[in-house]
Amino acid sequence: MASIRFALNHMAAPSLSIEDFFALATSLGIDAVEIRNDLAGNAILDGTKPEVIKAAADRHDVAIISINALQRFNEWNATREREARELIDYARAVGSQALVLVPKNDGTGTADGERQDNLRQALTALRPMLDAADIVGLVEPLGFEICSLRSKAEAADAIETLNAQPTFRLVHDTFHHHLAGETPFFPHLTGLVHISGVNDPAVSVSDMRDPHRILVDGDDRLGNAAQIRALLQASYKGPFSFEPFASEVHALKDPGTALKASMDYITAKV
Repeated sequence: MASIRFALNHMAAPSLSIEDFFALATSLGIDAVEIRNDLAGNAILDGTKPEVIKAAADRHDVAIISINALQRFNEWNATREREARELIDYARAVGSQALVLVPKNDGTGTADGERQDNLRQALTALRPMLDAADIVGLVEPLGFEICSLRSKAEAADAIETLNAQPTFRLVHDTFHHHLAGETPFFPHLTGLVHISGVNDPAVSVSDMRDPHRILVDGDDRLGNAAQIRALLQASYKGPFSFEPFASEVHALKDPGTALKASMDYITAKV
């Protein structure tokens, strides 16, 4: 089986500066990173120029594989178009390979027919913008019951109906895959995998939320090892990016040791 190519999302250690975050990645032998536009007091929200981040990535010899994310991408309007243009411009300037696209997750736009129409409209509008910048759009369905795009199958159908490959690819998030109760994998369309675990025995699947998401360990309830194994066996060759949201992970004084332990656990299991 192919070896695992790990990546690191800045959410794994959001209090670290970009410089220290890139250094953490290289200390773990990781050469692929995701930066975010939702971390207060940190790049990108603090106004850090893209050339500064690009220079830091070059110094640490890491590839920026995505900016995470254009929120509510499937609610296409003038505001979304402006946000998309700004993020795509930033992604191009920083040397990012892709932009993650996150659907609205507030209980609106969930009706059958409406969901699909909104998705196709957004993909159609985004496609020429992404193509002009040579940026991939990574569509990330969220498994929450209130989400307007829960299903990777629905996203894959829209991408294929529009014949919009390779502009768009899917994010397979192990947490959201489990929450959505989805069984199909789409390795041929998958451009990125987000990994995180849940080991709280008390929380029901329907009540799982981002704060439950920790590093993958032996008590994982999401079946990360099985999901990763299935993707590798299906010839997925892209990165597996750590994206834990739990405050207990963010508070770690030595995130490198914890991440290394999780990497070792996953490697041994798959």
